[in-house]
Amino acid sequence: MKKRLTPVARKLRRHKTDAEALLWSRLRNRQMENAKFRFQAPFDDYIADFLCHSAGLIIELDGSQHADNSRDKNRDAVMEIAGYRVIRFWNSEIFDNLEGVLEEIRQAVLGNEAD
Repeated sequence: MKKRLTPVARKLRRHKTDAEALLWSRLRNRQMENAKFRFQAPFDDYIADFLCHSAGLIIELDGSQHADNSRDKNRDAVMEIAGYRVIRFWNSEIFDNLEGVLEEIRQAVLGNEAD
């Protein structure tokens, strides 16, 4: 963990979006298949929205500013090279289809644990 990102991650945790708060309320405290998720976790030169080490999973929530963003492609590549699967959801998906998003996350957690 890069110490220089820790204060940034703390600030992001304090100023979470409504979509992040809603998803975090369903992932925290091992509610998802007993998997431990971290919220706004420093990872290499980036901060992952949601990180589960045991499942090798990173979840990113995106607003409209992330459409076709080359920086996101680079960060995903760094995370995937490190052995993590990155899945992305639009913020609107959290509000419009939370149960579907949670099921996709659950399948990702179970799929990685079965490896």
